[in-house]
Parts: sequence; structure tokens; C-alpha cells
Amino acid sequence: MSLPRMSVVMPVYNVQSYIKEAIQSVLDQTFTDFELIIVDDGGSDDSVKIARTFDDPRIHIVSQPNRGLAGARNTGIACASAPFVALLDSDDRWHKDKLLLHYVHLQANPDIGVSYSGSRLIDENGEVMKVAMRPKLTGVSEADILCRNPVGNGSAPVFRKIMLDRAAFRHPDVRSRTCWFDETFRQSEDIELWVRLASIHGVLFEGIEGLLTDYRIISGALSANVVKQYLSWSRMLDIARTNAPDLVARHGPRARAYQLRYLARRSVQLGNAALARDFFARAMRSELRIIFEEPVKSATTYAAICVAQVAGPKNFQRLARPFLKAAA
Repeated sequence: MSLPRMSVVMPVYNVQSYIKEAIQSVLDQTFTDFELIIVDDGGSDDSVKIARTFDDPRIHIVSQPNRGLAGARNTGIACASAPFVALLDSDDRWHKDKLLLHYVHLQANPDIGVSYSGSRLIDENGEVMKVAMRPKLTGVSEADILCRNPVGNGSAPVFRKIMLDRAAFRHPDVRSRTCWFDETFRQSEDIELWVRLASIHGVLFEGIEGLLTDYRIISGALSANVVKQYLSWSRMLDIARTNAPDLVARHGPRARAYQLRYLARRSVQLGNAALARDFFARAMRSELRIIFEEPVKSATTYAAICVAQVAGPKNFQRLARPFLKAAA
């Protein structure tokens, strides 16, 4: 049998409410020459049972003890046999032409190592929000990766495997295991890899037009983890400082400011106006010029914080619901 041209890696851990939709979005792709590697990461619900109801020879299920998202992705990538690797988290979904458009992009541009696109945001019920991720697509530098993470989320990128392999390393405790994502991270593992690929290994990133990923925001999912997310991101920056000291010296404060502003937006979305205000103030102290680089987003973030403080969490969520749907 000939090898597929695309390997899709889908980590699965307690996502029984969403996995069917995620798998179906892969099987509905107009590009059909793929394998779908589903990595059972030791969950306790019926996710894998649901996955096994799909009768398609392109689906391969691999089981392992729980290693977290980074570990599940590493297992899937290690099993991949195609020259291109796409990632899809099992609570997200794809536009039907996503794989085809990225395949054409990578075939036409052999110097590009990572192809990505914008993303729609959907709520836990799959309804599309009025906000979206519309990243920078061309002329992407390592500073852009560090400061603004144009890839956006882990379900957006498609990799040229030989360039992804530039970042491969042996697991420090299990020497027979190859890693691409750092398994010591439980958050921010995406951006840690993107920065490593761009700053150390010279891998080029480029996006294509379209909102081709539906990235799911689950109500309350970040409320207990937003501070942990910042600590994890800060650890990523510490690693980047070791790997690419000049990059972080030049752009670290700006990167931190953008991350803090992002977390302020997430916090106000979750109804925690006090935390949002603290994050926003820290962002301004880190690098004030982000106000001038993105004045609209900075102003709307500050305005939302002020409204949330006056209105209170419940009233603010009611105001935000037309934009954020069930994620508000």
C-alpha cells in the first residue's frame, strides 16, 4: 500500500461531547489521501468508544497512559507516515477544504515549513461567535511568532514533516521516545514549539486566507487556569531566553505585554474583572507601545474591563452573550 500524503494527529482525552464532530470534520475533507491517528491519552469517558464507531480504514487508534496534550501529540507524530502532519484537537473541527488548501500551499512553496490559517471561535454548542482569529499571514518573523503567535491554536497548523523534525529531541527520562513538543508543559506547549522552530531551526511560517479551523471555547474552562497559563507562558519565555537570547532581549517585554493583554481579555470574558484589570495594568507596564501598535484591541479590552466592573459578572455575561454565545 502507498503511504498517505497527510497524517492527521488527534489527541483524545475525555471529550465525548465533541469527538464525533471532530472526527467527522476530518472524514469530510475534500482532500482524502490522509491517515487519521487518534491518540487515546488514558481518558475515563466514552471518547474512544465513540471513535471506534467510525468504520474507515484511514483511522488508526493508538492508546497510551496519560501523558497530557504534548505527550499525546508526540505519540501521534511518531506514528505519522506522511510527509505532511496536521494537528486537530478533539474538541475542535475543520472546514472541509482545510487539508486541501494547506497541501496546495506547501506543495507550491517548498521553503515553507508551517502552513496555517485563521480560525473561527465556536462555543461549547458549536455555534459560531462574532469574534475570530485573523492572524498575520505573510512576512512572518521569529519576533511575530514570539509576540503574536499567528498560528493561534493547536488545530490550525500543518507541518512539513522534515522541517518539524528539526525540533525533535529525545525524551530526557525515556530515551527511546522522540519528542517534538516539550512534555513538561501542560499549557503553552504550542508556542514553545513554534518559537523553537522559528528561532533555533529557521523554519518559515506562512498563513493562507480563510478561517479554516473552528476553535472551541468552553464556558469556564479557563477560569481556574488563567494564572497557570501565564506562569506556563512565562516559563516558555525563560526557555526561549536560553535558546534565543537576542530575540528575547529585543522582543521579550512586548511579547509579555501582548500575552498579558490576551489573558486580560480571557479573564473579563469569564467575568473576573479584577483579574482582568490586573493583567491589563501589567501589560501596560511591560510595554506601553502595544497601545499604539493595536489601538483598537487595546481600547476595547480596557473598555470591556470597565464595563464588567460596573455591570458585574452576570450582567456583563448577558451583554457579551450575543458575541460569545454559550462561552460567555
